[in-house]
Amino acid sequence: MSAERLHRIDGIIELCAEERGDPADPTVLLIAGLGQQLIAWPADLCDALVSRGLHVVRFDNRDVGRSTHMDTAPPTPVEFVTRRWDPARYSLDDMACDTWRLMQALDLDDVHLVGMSMGGMIAQNVAARYPDRVASLTSIMSTTGAKRVGRPAPSTWRRMLGRPPADREAAIAATVSMLLHIGSHGFAVDEAQLRALAEEAWNRGAGPDAHEGVARQLAAIFKSGDRTGLVREITVPTLVIHGDRDRMVHPTGGAATAAAIPGARLHTIRGMGHDLPAGAYPELVDVIAAHALRAAPVPA
Repeated sequence: MSAERLHRIDGIIELCAEERGDPADPTVLLIAGLGQQLIAWPADLCDALVSRGLHVVRFDNRDVGRSTHMDTAPPTPVEFVTRRWDPARYSLDDMACDTWRLMQALDLDDVHLVGMSMGGMIAQNVAARYPDRVASLTSIMSTTGAKRVGRPAPSTWRRMLGRPPADREAAIAATVSMLLHIGSHGFAVDEAQLRALAEEAWNRGAGPDAHEGVARQLAAIFKSGDRTGLVREITVPTLVIHGDRDRMVHPTGGAATAAAIPGARLHTIRGMGHDLPAGAYPELVDVIAAHALRAAPVPA
């Protein structure tokens, strides 16, 4: 495993990334979701993928963790209601470009993209916009942005619209509460592990200002709107994974994604919500590794 490193991808943005495994093996690039850092991809899951003969890279998107936090003001409620966005607001396409530039910085070709939630949306855009560097796509608990599919449960919206926490303990408690709410109710839950994750996220992130980056990422999703037309342009082998108990992205989002991408395969994990439960690691590793290795280019 390499230490976390910052990679400058343009004149403004640096992305923090970590590599595991042999760079000569097929590369799986893990893209995290809304407000999530690279640690949202559990180390045990990453190591299990390495044991299957894969080189694993995980990273912080812009505005979270140790990557660059933007200096634009967070979006206002009026922007979300009217959809009249400040021109300075970035979109999922900008975040997809970040990912593509990181692939260039790391000299990665024939990459197997694996994204969860918002990371799945970013991965979809990368696969559609930059197919020359992409060998396969795995979209996990994500959606196309189409209306009336993949919507959060009302109870999840209420939690997302609450006041941001004011200090470390409140932020950690709020994170654990949200993870318990949207998590996989069909698998065992380790609350101590969730708290440790929330504490590490606070230590790696922007502290009390972290919610501003999350709000800017959420605006990127809203600004990008319905991406079904773009998703239909994806030509790389695609696997769509979704749980049947997802309170953040309804399973209709996964079904819509699979329906939009020619030849895509939908794999449903029973009992999984909007997280990566330890009890589902064997199944997740099996399907992700099999899909990537099946699509891996044959050495000359």
